[in-house]
Amino acid sequence: MTRFKRHVFVCLNERPEGHPKGCCLRKGSEEVRATLNAELKKKGLAGIVRGNKSGCLDACEYGVSMVIYPEGVWYGGVKKEDIPEIVDRTIIHGEVVQRLLINDSRYKPSALQFAKLNIPPADLLKK
Repeated sequence: MTRFKRHVFVCLNERPEGHPKGCCLRKGSEEVRATLNAELKKKGLAGIVRGNKSGCLDACEYGVSMVIYPEGVWYGGVKKEDIPEIVDRTIIHGEVVQRLLINDSRYKPSALQFAKLNIPPADLLKK
């Protein structure tokens, strides 16, 4: 069994002001990642799901961009307010949040539903 069941990579790449591809860092990716890690901890998932900072994911024009593995779900335009929904619907229940999907066929997930996290309910903290 692997240590983490899912990895979430949040782009923290920094590009110069005015770069045509944009810059996830300038769009608030550090705050998104911090909110993600706080939500994972709040839900008791910190040792099960890893919130990683990433260099360029080559999707900055869609930023803040993130990808969830092993499923390969790519989200763009993510805001800190989206994190509770991503954690609950995608990370825990295996449901893709379609409004956050990057609208580009290169980032299309293979499925819109995948396996829920297989963790005992006692491991999740009560709300």
